[in-house]
Amino acid sequence: MKVKTILVSQPEPKIENSPYFDLQEKQKVKIDFRPFIHVEGVPAKEVRQQKVDLNNYTAIILTSRNAVDHFFRVAEEMRFKVPDSMKYFCQSEAVAYYLQKYVVYRKRKIYVGKRTFAELSPLIKKYKDEKFLLPNTDKVKPEVPSTLDALGVDWKQATFYKTVVSDLSDLENVTYDVLVFFSPSGIESLFKNFPDFKQNETRIAVFGNTTIKAVEEKGLRVDIAAPTPETPSMTMALQKYIDKANKGK
Repeated sequence: MKVKTILVSQPEPKIENSPYFDLQEKQKVKIDFRPFIHVEGVPAKEVRQQKVDLNNYTAIILTSRNAVDHFFRVAEEMRFKVPDSMKYFCQSEAVAYYLQKYVVYRKRKIYVGKRTFAELSPLIKKYKDEKFLLPNTDKVKPEVPSTLDALGVDWKQATFYKTVVSDLSDLENVTYDVLVFFSPSGIESLFKNFPDFKQNETRIAVFGNTTIKAVEEKGLRVDIAAPTPETPSMTMALQKYIDKANKGK
């Protein structure tokens, strides 16, 4: 079956040269964007109930831009002035760059990993005498706490924001040729919104092994998977599939 419509379960890209727009133009397909999940901040009162006193920490571990936003939001709500001496351990350059929204970069102690949490761990180990706070979501990747425990550092995890299922009821009678998912939370949202969802002829595209597993556990079929050596990005995987499916249209 040919592909004419695609729904990507993420916000629409803000950059004009997104590969999704190129794909849309090149393949003459309609691509809609709709976040299946969204992030909501946890009030400072609830953070306090987790026995978090920001005065007790000398270093913050930041794994995402959401972590950056919600750490500084909670600090403001608690009327806590973040000291200049605070150390920031950022999982990637993108997170470190985003930190500039809140601090003067060159005047702070910022340590940056390459991409994964494992790549950040040697930097954390180097400063093992610090007291680390991990402001995070309610759905933390299991390798994060296990890595920190293995390092033997003094650390605490606290939920500063939550991943929440978005209301998709307006899509009830809308069908797409391809649905694109990037996390198990997206699959969870699909079934919370549409408990009786049947795949039928809909193709499902997924990114990452944990998402593939979530799809298969729901008894659904994975038609398009990324990353692979041949198609390291989702747009490349979609391109390859559409080339084949729409041949001779």
